[in-house]
Amino acid sequence: MERVLVDILGLSTNPASGGAYALILREVEGARRLPIIIGQAEAQSIALEMEGIKPPRPLTHDLMKNIIAAFGSELTEVTIDDLRDGTFYAKLSIDNQLIDSRPSDAIALAVRYGAQIFVSAGVMDEASFVPDEEEDEAQPKEGAAPKQPKAPAQPSKEQAGGKMTKLEQLNQQLKAAIEKEEYEKAAALRDEIRKLELRD
Repeated sequence: MERVLVDILGLSTNPASGGAYALILREVEGARRLPIIIGQAEAQSIALEMEGIKPPRPLTHDLMKNIIAAFGSELTEVTIDDLRDGTFYAKLSIDNQLIDSRPSDAIALAVRYGAQIFVSAGVMDEASFVPDEEEDEAQPKEGAAPKQPKAPAQPSKEQAGGKMTKLEQLNQQLKAAIEKEEYEKAAALRDEIRKLELRD
């Protein structure tokens, strides 16, 4: 099977989607983007790991990683290998065994292992799109790329004014919500932080 190496461009939410998120994958050696709709819990799990935020107790995907490690195994890569009736399917490669998975769970595990993410060429041809130049420049901000969640282009102190104080307060509230395991509140705070950052 011919495969395309991708990385995570970002996560975005749409109020009309009922709490679902779009996970945007980006072709490493090309311009194509692949959006996959995932649930809120999986989106939070991916975002928390990519932002380096460690909850006080393991989330489901942390638990899965711990179980895999307890058996002396390791996840080496994940592949989104099929698209049927609008639903994506994926495989985990653990010790050269392929295990069926939802793409959201596969990617949540991949970010914890630093494992490569692949998409079959057929799925990429069928479901990806090439953004126009303006969208391409705006996409990392719109998708709020988890790799750089707190990088608001370094505004000057005069530009930041009270906004940095507000961001600091929100970041403290986010940390407190995670420590108390209030993940829905944490997600709302994270979205509010990103909105403030996008205004800069």
